[in-house]
Amino acid sequence: MRLWCSSNWWNRWLVGRWAMTVESRHLRAVVEYDGTDYHGFQMQSGLRSVQGVLEKALHKVTGQALRIEGAGRTDAGVHARGQVIAFSVRWRHEVADLHRAVNALLPEDVALLSLKLAPKGFHPRYSALSRWYRYTVLNQPLRSPLSRRRTFHVTGLLDVDRMNQASVSLIGEHDLATFGRAPQGRNTVRRVLRAEWWREDGFLFFDIEANAFLRRMVRSLVGTLLQVGAGGLSPEEFGQRLAACDRSLAGPTAPPHGLCLMAVNY
Repeated sequence: MRLWCSSNWWNRWLVGRWAMTVESRHLRAVVEYDGTDYHGFQMQSGLRSVQGVLEKALHKVTGQALRIEGAGRTDAGVHARGQVIAFSVRWRHEVADLHRAVNALLPEDVALLSLKLAPKGFHPRYSALSRWYRYTVLNQPLRSPLSRRRTFHVTGLLDVDRMNQASVSLIGEHDLATFGRAPQGRNTVRRVLRAEWWREDGFLFFDIEANAFLRRMVRSLVGTLLQVGAGGLSPEEFGQRLAACDRSLAGPTAPPHGLCLMAVNY
């Protein structure tokens, strides 16, 4: 017992040998995080990422160098309420025990909302049918210090009806090259299932669900739709810019802190 307590390398060796005797299990988790202090979800050399802190916590608990897969690679400063991850681990105890242990080690701005066995063949990205993002705008003259990390403050009055008229043109399958770039290859065609704005007190919310998204697509859409709401662009002109498939026609890209990955549907 004294040897176990006094030698870290011996501890790690024993944990590793113990883990090798346990059958590997494939798990999926729903993750919530405040992305303010992260350089995005995906691991990046020398930079703090959500994936990095998750893998670090899992390593401390299991003694295994695990690699997790995520459903979406959110940009720096973007938040998530329903990011989905998956990983394989050798774990002898209940999954609930692993869930509690990992959450105890994660920083306060990241948490596993759920952890359970994944279906056979499950992949958080490739098994997904759609993803739902929400962008939040604080639309009032005065700023709100309590909302500054989660909303984009716009002081001028915005016309929600005009913004929704323009958003209707997004529904269906379109080439969305005007509003983003393909993460891989050149295919910029995506199928948008819903795109709508709604107001609650001083807040405007933009909900958009699609089978997949281009890089910066939601933030680019929001920036252009805000021009529609402010009266600088008509809903018809928005539709024309969408059809043009010309990246230079998009409005200014909205800042990342107003965006949140709400859910991934399977």
